[in-house]
Amino acid sequence: MRAAPDAGRAVIAVSVLASFVAFLDGSVVNLALPAISADLGGGLVLQQWVLDGYLLTLGALILVAGAISDEYGRLRVLRVGLAVFAVASVLCAVAPAGTILVAARCLQGVGAAFLVPSSLAMINAHFTGAAQARAIGTWTAWTGTAFVIGPPLGGILVDALNWRWVFGINVIPLAVTLFLVTRLPPDPVRVGAARRIDVVGAVLGAVGLAGTVFALIEQQRLGLAHPAVAASLAIGLLCLAAFPWWEHRTSHPMMPLGLFSRRNFAVGNLATVFFYAAVSLGLLVVALFLQETVGMSATLAGLATLPVPVLSFLLASRFGGLAGVHGPRVFMAVGPLVAALGFVLMTRAGDPFDFWTQLLPGVVVFGLGLTITVSPLTAAILAAVDTGQSGIGSAVNNAVSRIAGLIAVAMMSLIAGGALDLAGFHRVVLVVAALFALAGVVSAIGIRNVAGMADVPADAAAHCHDRATPPPAYPARP
Repeated sequence: MRAAPDAGRAVIAVSVLASFVAFLDGSVVNLALPAISADLGGGLVLQQWVLDGYLLTLGALILVAGAISDEYGRLRVLRVGLAVFAVASVLCAVAPAGTILVAARCLQGVGAAFLVPSSLAMINAHFTGAAQARAIGTWTAWTGTAFVIGPPLGGILVDALNWRWVFGINVIPLAVTLFLVTRLPPDPVRVGAARRIDVVGAVLGAVGLAGTVFALIEQQRLGLAHPAVAASLAIGLLCLAAFPWWEHRTSHPMMPLGLFSRRNFAVGNLATVFFYAAVSLGLLVVALFLQETVGMSATLAGLATLPVPVLSFLLASRFGGLAGVHGPRVFMAVGPLVAALGFVLMTRAGDPFDFWTQLLPGVVVFGLGLTITVSPLTAAILAAVDTGQSGIGSAVNNAVSRIAGLIAVAMMSLIAGGALDLAGFHRVVLVVAALFALAGVVSAIGIRNVAGMADVPADAAAHCHDRATPPPAYPARP
């Protein structure tokens, strides 16, 4: 279908705004965590739940979002996602207690799970050919700015106003987006049968993740022997073990296990586990250390990590292009090792603390390693599957990265030793460096350079956009 000019502009505007809000929210929350715990109490446990509550529902639902959109209509699902995200943002902003904030963050994750997939599905439905590639390129360019402006904006909001505005500011762009949605044309007539929704798989995944994460976070407060912790861990692990069994058995799996028979897809997702666990844990520990241990303001802490998204925004597409010419293996092997070196350099942090000599070099080196890796990693995984499976392939890789970050954040207290003092910071950054190194070793051993890297569909690459840094929009197959 070819969108009319006015309708096409409205589709792009809605897609950009909806995704921008979700990406922006993910890039600013880390900076608000110290202020949240200072206001509501709860310490590190609350901080972990504020992050993991969002990631939990997002990771559990993102794999079924496409099937739900196909069944109920992309525009309808987008409206629901926007409304849920808006209501959840208001609840986060006014939350009087930590439990309510965590519940609102879980609800926010539900809304976010449908925003990005639905917005991209709308672009795919309303544009074709070169116009579709241009629309996705516009979407990628505009939403990529969320990663750059997020850290300083989050810091300014926390310092100039308070942490509640990190969530409250979402209401304005969401209201504009909901208004623009009324100007969109209806969903195109669906051709063929809708994808069936794997309800059992979704429940097994959600319960498995929830039980395991609850045990990992709450054990520091209640202890592993506490009945609630022990029971949730047992139930969570049982459900996670049952998940692949069910996915192999059902005729409509939300995670088709056959994809993992492709070498680069399987190895790339294993590297993703280590890589994005390190990214999530690393970015969190740096943000908390700078504010809670060093005593930086939220604004300065946001500016301190700005080299990471700026490097990615400027150079990610260049490394993606190089990987298309030379193959992904060397970039996926070297990039994580460079990122690991960056965190090893951060162990120089001491007392007295000097940001310019002790932490900034490590942040820059880490940002470079991240930039070298993320686009080749995305392209290698998506090039390993057939074009018709690129959508589910990108969804699986996105879910794997989310879940890896979810588990890593849940384990932070165990790694730090219960307190993020200087010694705890050193322990965490060394674990982060080890995770990056594992990602590099796995890639060096397992990834194979294959043809077809330049043929990754733009929409599939864009589906992997809402993580730590934006991959480029690869040209769509003709």
